[in-house]
Amino acid sequence: MPRPSSAPTHDSPSAPWPRRLLTVAFVCLAAALAFLATHALTGFGGAGLETFCNDYLYTAIELVAVSLCFLRAARRSQNRAAWLLIGCGLAAWTGGDLTWTVWLNHVESPPYPSLADGLYLAEYPAVYVGLALLMRAHFRHTGAALWLDGIVVGLTLAALGADLVYPAVISASKGSAAAAVGVNLAYPFADFLLLAFVAVGFALADWRPGLQWALIALGIALNATADIIYAYQVATSSYVEGGVLEAMWPASMAVLALAAWQAEPAKPARTTTGRHTVVLPAVFALGALALLVSASLDSLTPLAVCLAAGALLAAGARTGVTYLENVRLLEREVEGATTDALTGLGNRRRLMDELEIAVAAAAAGVPATLAFFDLDGFKRYNDSFGHSAGDALLIRLGRSLAASTGSNGKAFRLGGDEFCVLLPGSLKREDAAVVGCRTALSERGRGFAVTASCGVVAMPEEAITVGAALNLADERMYADKAAAGRSSRAHVQSVTMQQRVLMQLLNERQPDLHEHVRDVGELATAIGRTFDLNSEQLDELRRAAELHDLGKLAIPDRILDKPGRLSESEWRLMRQHTIIGERILNAAPALRPVARLVRSSHERWDGSGYPDGLAGRAIPLGSRIIAVCDAFDAMTSERPYDAARSPKEAVAELLRNAGSQFDPEVVERLCVELERPTGARADELSAASA
Repeated sequence: MPRPSSAPTHDSPSAPWPRRLLTVAFVCLAAALAFLATHALTGFGGAGLETFCNDYLYTAIELVAVSLCFLRAARRSQNRAAWLLIGCGLAAWTGGDLTWTVWLNHVESPPYPSLADGLYLAEYPAVYVGLALLMRAHFRHTGAALWLDGIVVGLTLAALGADLVYPAVISASKGSAAAAVGVNLAYPFADFLLLAFVAVGFALADWRPGLQWALIALGIALNATADIIYAYQVATSSYVEGGVLEAMWPASMAVLALAAWQAEPAKPARTTTGRHTVVLPAVFALGALALLVSASLDSLTPLAVCLAAGALLAAGARTGVTYLENVRLLEREVEGATTDALTGLGNRRRLMDELEIAVAAAAAGVPATLAFFDLDGFKRYNDSFGHSAGDALLIRLGRSLAASTGSNGKAFRLGGDEFCVLLPGSLKREDAAVVGCRTALSERGRGFAVTASCGVVAMPEEAITVGAALNLADERMYADKAAAGRSSRAHVQSVTMQQRVLMQLLNERQPDLHEHVRDVGELATAIGRTFDLNSEQLDELRRAAELHDLGKLAIPDRILDKPGRLSESEWRLMRQHTIIGERILNAAPALRPVARLVRSSHERWDGSGYPDGLAGRAIPLGSRIIAVCDAFDAMTSERPYDAARSPKEAVAELLRNAGSQFDPEVVERLCVELERPTGARADELSAASA
């Protein structure tokens, strides 16, 4: 038997105290039930134990189980009302048994129905309400489909039970008083309803009920099964007192008491898919249909017919719910396939669909305009402020673009930093609607400016097919971007001037550093080109390579020029130079992408570098390139604490540390680059500068 849960709760700080008491109580219940069942099955102890087992031990088990339910309600506030009602229901049943034991068992002709029957039947409403409260707490957000699954299964089980039990009960009740007939029929009906509650609970738990609800189901099933078998045996005159049936009622109470002390189940996943959601309702619906078909061959009780019909109606409703869920799922799939997940605008697939419609309409005399937009400065913004800020910017721009198109136009995001709109009418770049869209895709702030290059195509004047419209808009957008690039040279010159000032500061502090950073910058640029970096990325890489030691301006000369090993405190200060360099560069917004590469220029591939302990590809590619080039140039140069090595020796050292200190791919590309003629590399650098 599983141990009861005795975890502390917020509302009962001293909750651990019942642990031993609960363990002892449930062990005693298990032992008593085992003894009772053994006596019923084997006659162990003989007739001398009949009174002890059937009266005292039987009643003691019930009283302990009821007490444990009430104790659970008193000690824990979670679902307190549910367990209090279930405890009251069990107490009513125990009261009925005590009435028989103390009074009716000693009456020669006990009345029927009696006070005991009233107490027995009083159990059911209390347990129904308690179970309903538990289901509401556990399955509050369950969909209608799972409720209908449970109703189908529960009604079909009840119909089968009614078909098996009710004919015998009705036959045995002929000639009895109306009250007696009503009570005879009430017991199995109430038990069928209990079994329906169990089926609904299992369905709501997606047929994965957890320990607590499984024990509740077992306890209810034991009680209902015992009642139904008892009613059938009494109706067919086959009941024998003292059998194993007598142990099922107290066993059901003990199991319910054990369920009360289990940990509350975690909320199950609310799924309405899977084989079981199709197979189970279908099987039980077919069972209900079989019952109704059999009614044409052999008479069924009206209750069984009503229950089977109800099960079929619930199965029909379940089919309708499934159909609606599938329709909604299909709508969501279609919407998701044609919608950009980040901005909520239409994606490229929706644009192609809408563009085909627009081209056809344009051919019929309804002109339209396609406008392509590509953001300028977005990559720099992304590098400066991070990808999360970049995504937030795209969301803002997407909403602004959608608002600017109004109710007539349609906005799309094609991916990355590309947007597109379809507008009614034949428009030019200078028209207010296009200018408004372009303005909507622009944002300026401290240290950044994001604008949009634009390409506009009017249909059908300039394009009569989808492909022609797309190609022409794309060409015009890139032409606009090229024109904007010429106007940005002043910005590039400003950045260059800022860098020159910083380089001059380094040169004044350490005159021999100028040549080192120049060589590192040239080598890093050459390797960056082998990684297919674009011109903007190569520019940032070269600037970062030349400024990667900028933070050493704040390091004392006695540490920089120290011939021996640095002490621990000196190393701590030295490791701050990348952070200092980043801080200096961040003061110039245009150099923030460079600052990011400088900060990570002394990270190691295995994660043991500084300042952030980044590892592998988490280190920016530019920083990995700078680390290799810096190490190579340092090893091949004279230093206060080490003599210069030959390029061959430096390469061998890099190869030894590839995979630990350095990115192996960058080291490999450096080796290939060093094998190239020096003049070829110089020509490429001169061309790039020009």
